[in-house]
Amino acid sequence: MLEPERGEHSYPNRGSRESDVSMHGRWYEGATRGQWLALVAALLGWGFDGFEMGIFPLVARPALIHLLDLSEKAALIKEDSTSPSLKEEMKALVDERVREWNGILSAAFLVGASLGGLLFGWIGDRIGRVRAMVFSVLTYAIFTGSCGLAQHAWHLGVLRFLAALGMGGEWALGVALVMEKWPGHARPVLAGLIGAASNVGFMSTGLLGLALAPDQYWRLILMVCVFPALLTFLIRMFVPESEKWEHAAASGPKPGIGAIFVPGLRQRSLMGACLGAVALLATWGAVQWVPLWIGQLTSDKSASSYAQMASAGGAIIGSFLGAYLMQHVSRRAGYFTLCLISLGICEFLFLTRTTFDAVFLGTVFLVGACSASFYGWLPLYLPELFPTRVRAAGQGFAFNFGRAIAAVGVLLNTFGLNLQGKYAQAGAIVCLIYLVGMGLAWFLPETQGQPLPE
Repeated sequence: MLEPERGEHSYPNRGSRESDVSMHGRWYEGATRGQWLALVAALLGWGFDGFEMGIFPLVARPALIHLLDLSEKAALIKEDSTSPSLKEEMKALVDERVREWNGILSAAFLVGASLGGLLFGWIGDRIGRVRAMVFSVLTYAIFTGSCGLAQHAWHLGVLRFLAALGMGGEWALGVALVMEKWPGHARPVLAGLIGAASNVGFMSTGLLGLALAPDQYWRLILMVCVFPALLTFLIRMFVPESEKWEHAAASGPKPGIGAIFVPGLRQRSLMGACLGAVALLATWGAVQWVPLWIGQLTSDKSASSYAQMASAGGAIIGSFLGAYLMQHVSRRAGYFTLCLISLGICEFLFLTRTTFDAVFLGTVFLVGACSASFYGWLPLYLPELFPTRVRAAGQGFAFNFGRAIAAVGVLLNTFGLNLQGKYAQAGAIVCLIYLVGMGLAWFLPETQGQPLPE
């Protein structure tokens, strides 16, 4: 049963170790109506984030073939009467154009999300988590839905950039709101739920791809993405503001957008950005290319959807366990372990799998679990680096600035590694970034067991 609404001050032992759950009972015991509403709204927001991020790997190829006027060439590939040499020529041409533009669209999304994390995070530190979340959700819903109206490939690039501003901001604002409203001993479970929610949304796109053929209905699939805008009414009408933010806002001046780079916070901001960059570069520079790689391995149109669901299923489990299990070790050891495991399984996929079969799908499941484990761990760790008055901007910058670095990796993968279309080789190279993460781990500020900074 939900208890009457109350402030954060009513929780005992706020400074005790978060891992000592026995002192507090189950993570949800004593939760208030406001805390549950904040969590539900944030989980729905992250779920829609994942859904809209998962849409593009599904529809990118048919959308780009249409918008780049490659439909006739793509049809020749499928015609039985087309000579093998002409089929090979047309396939190489179509694959090259799609690969290049897919890299551009991915980079536009990543740069937009990196800017959005800082921009909307700063807005959330000034006007409140809840009000800023309304604007961020509206932004990504409206502009992603508008992608279904695109008439040229560059239209998709612009709309993806604008939608990503809202997606990057929603992550930062939702994490700040939930972590500030709930007590410290619940944070490992909440962080796991945060990571899992987006991957539930990502997995649902695979189901949609099986229900609606992306080759024919890619515009309709994109237009469906406008519906998360309805979430803003729930957020605005029912979700209470963070009491910690209200107290911080009332006790000092509004922070400037550069407040996270003042002495004492600058090093934490930059370190957090590096941690996010390792995970995001591997995800966007390697793991997200798996559907296109599968398109080269098999002619089965449903193969990419099955692989996307396998990856997302693993990510749901991995992102939850990444936070829940890693609460029991130091933050440094936890990050090192995640990098080590992810390096091993990703290299196994890209260096040894050459046939689309059950073993391939099983490996993709494990890759999804390992590479997404960071997205449960980061919501646990990043809020611990920043005080309340700049928390949304700080963790928004730290998590999302990595997307800008990942954008460079995507473009390098697309245009600069001389591995055009060789997704497995490129993926194996990009995933070596986990070695950098293993080194960074031992320089992290250690925050295990500490309450969120006031």
